[in-house]
Amino acid sequence: MFVLGLTGGIGSGKSTVAHLFGELGVHRVDADEVARAVVEPGESALTDIGAHFGADVIRNDGSLDRAALRARIFEHPEEKQWLEALLHPLIRRRIVRELSPTGYDLPYIILVSPLLLETDQHSMVDRVLVVDVDEEHQVQRTMARDGNDEALVRRIMATQMSREERLGKADFVVDNRASSDQLKSQVDSIHRQVLMLAQGHQA
Repeated sequence: MFVLGLTGGIGSGKSTVAHLFGELGVHRVDADEVARAVVEPGESALTDIGAHFGADVIRNDGSLDRAALRARIFEHPEEKQWLEALLHPLIRRRIVRELSPTGYDLPYIILVSPLLLETDQHSMVDRVLVVDVDEEHQVQRTMARDGNDEALVRRIMATQMSREERLGKADFVVDNRASSDQLKSQVDSIHRQVLMLAQGHQA
């Protein structure tokens, strides 16, 4: 199966673009959804996180308090390394399984991942699509979506690959500052190009 990796910085609009591909019938695997699944109540990773960070990162209903955990790891970078060492192998194994759907007719599939280029997930894709917006749009969108303050959002952005480096690794770019019609047109064009690439890959 030909895999198109879809990535972008925080608040760039990856989910919006992925949804547009979905409307074209393209199946997608979302690394964020997989990352949430591996820390659901009952999963061993959640038990390990609670033991390491303490009860203040676990909600009363037994689920992970993501905001509390995010604040902890960005205050203590070494804790971020510990968390990534725990979760990244689990996430990768589950992604590999989900990239082989049954009963699927199109010749390509999308892997949506904010850390596609920062982790070894890039080795799982054949081409890279970057959803791009300027940094001010990223900050405003993320603040509105997550309720985080600007300082925390900018600290998160500082830990991610720079916009310039990300664009330098892109095979395709979607400008998400465009209107909804222009955005859809960009996705339609990339879809046609990737279909041709995927069909050639199968030949």
